[in-house]
Amino acid sequence: MISPRELRFHRYVFVASAIYNTIWGTFVVLFPLLPFRWAGLPDPNYPELWQCIGMIVGVYAIGYAYLAADPIRYAPFLIVAFLGKIFGPIGWLIAWHNDRLPGITGLTILTNDLIWWIPYGRFLWMTMGPGARQGSR
Repeated sequence: MISPRELRFHRYVFVASAIYNTIWGTFVVLFPLLPFRWAGLPDPNYPELWQCIGMIVGVYAIGYAYLAADPIRYAPFLIVAFLGKIFGPIGWLIAWHNDRLPGITGLTILTNDLIWWIPYGRFLWMTMGPGARQGSR
């Protein structure tokens, strides 16, 4: 069972997630070439694909806003989000290992994925793991 203090903390985490995803997604949609230029990479042939990723990240902000409003009710959404936070870095590691991306691009993985692992994982464990009482508020 999650305590009121823990619930309040995670509400702040989900608000921060919603804000971060809104900002990052909007930035990538509006300025798709800048992250490539900052990383010293050539401009992609199809920046629209990067813009699509930005749109997906931005849409996730809606889910995080719902989580912030009612974390227990919308906890299952976090399973989907957390899986993305795991699979994204795996894909990046493969690309980096195969010399498809330079290490500097890992900063995106750090801010988009890795920093969220502990709070998301903790919330999932407390609300959906063994011993969690479903329906408690």
